[in-house]
Amino acid sequence: MAESERPSRPVGDEGSGILKTFGKQQKILRERLGITQKQLADRIGYGLDLVSAVEQGRRIPRPEYIDQVDVALEAGGLLKASKEQVSRARYPAFFEDFAALEKEAVALQAYDSQVINGLLQTEEYARAVLAARRPPVNEDTIQQRVAARLDRQAIFDRQPPPMLSYVLEESLLRRPIGGKDVLRRQLEHILEIGRLPNVEIQVMPTDREDHACLDGSLHLLEMEDQRRIAYLEVQGTSQLIVEPKGSARSRCGMASCARRR
Repeated sequence: MAESERPSRPVGDEGSGILKTFGKQQKILRERLGITQKQLADRIGYGLDLVSAVEQGRRIPRPEYIDQVDVALEAGGLLKASKEQVSRARYPAFFEDFAALEKEAVALQAYDSQVINGLLQTEEYARAVLAARRPPVNEDTIQQRVAARLDRQAIFDRQPPPMLSYVLEESLLRRPIGGKDVLRRQLEHILEIGRLPNVEIQVMPTDREDHACLDGSLHLLEMEDQRRIAYLEVQGTSQLIVEPKGSARSRCGMASCARRR
């Protein structure tokens, strides 16, 4: 699609199709060799429950699982070819495009007003946020989403390190999502991340009268080819703004928001 304002796919398309397809392929290859799920589990060193859940399309296999099962089932790379698509299914459909871009960004700026940014979340906090969804999501989905969110935090270990800047509403540092103990550990984690030389974390005071980001949360990415991309998300839907002009305007708004902290 040409550079423009691109809405992400609608909520409800959660990548279940690719998971079911992968599961069927694994089952066909396993049965071709005449082995049971238990025998496959023993060969690859994973639990029977996981092998079964993958074949039913209920669990998202990690890349290392796919590598091992491809070899064990003599798939010749067939299962490995689905690795990227399967990995993208770990995210809600509306978030997939942004997650892929985030991995390649050389700079990221974020303003958050509802919950602490996902890249800054602890496992406990992330689980509490996802468990609070209404209508509720099942435990398998929560586990998948938490794991995917924590994996995104590998961005802090990338070399060369990207420049990361966060503006958090003061209220986020006071709202005890998951309970006071969870919040305390979350705040300690933010302090630890904030010590990294490539990370800047700022707080927007609640009593600030002039506020440039009243329109809501916003993410800005700068890519190696100097493209600037804005990401907006609300209530299970999202929008990527990849037109340079649109991104420049959003970038100015973020800078103004940060200055008026």
